[in-house]
Amino acid sequence: QVQLVESGGGLVQAGGSLRLFCAASRSIYNNPMGWFRQAPGKQRDLVATISSIGNTYYADSVKGRFTISRDNAKNTLYLEMNSLKPEDTAMYYCWQGGSQNYWGQGTQVTVSS
Repeated sequence: QVQLVESGGGLVQAGGSLRLFCAASRSIYNNPMGWFRQAPGKQRDLVATISSIGNTYYADSVKGRFTISRDNAKNTLYLEMNSLKPEDTAMYYCWQGGSQNYWGQGTQVTVSS
C-alpha cells in the first residue's frame, strides 16, 4: 500500500502558474507516475505521465504549457503548470502505476478569467 498526497493547488488568474506536488509514502523508483484531472460533471482525464526512466507523455491540451517531473530520492512527483487557462480548472489527482494503481485525494486548481 502506498499513500499519495497532493499539494500546491489553489486559485490563480488566467495566464498564471502553479506547481503541484505529490508526495509518496514509499519509493517511486520503479513506478510510472502521472497526473490526471477531473472537472465537475466530467470524466477523469489524463494530463501527463512519466515513466520510471523519465519518458514523458502529455495530453494535447497541456502540451507546451505543463511539465511533469519526478525526484525519486524524495519520492515526489511534480507538475509545473504555466499559461493556465480557465479550462484547466479541475481537481488534479496524482497516480502511481505498476502492479497496482494508486491515487491521491486530489488538489483543486481553479483558474479565473
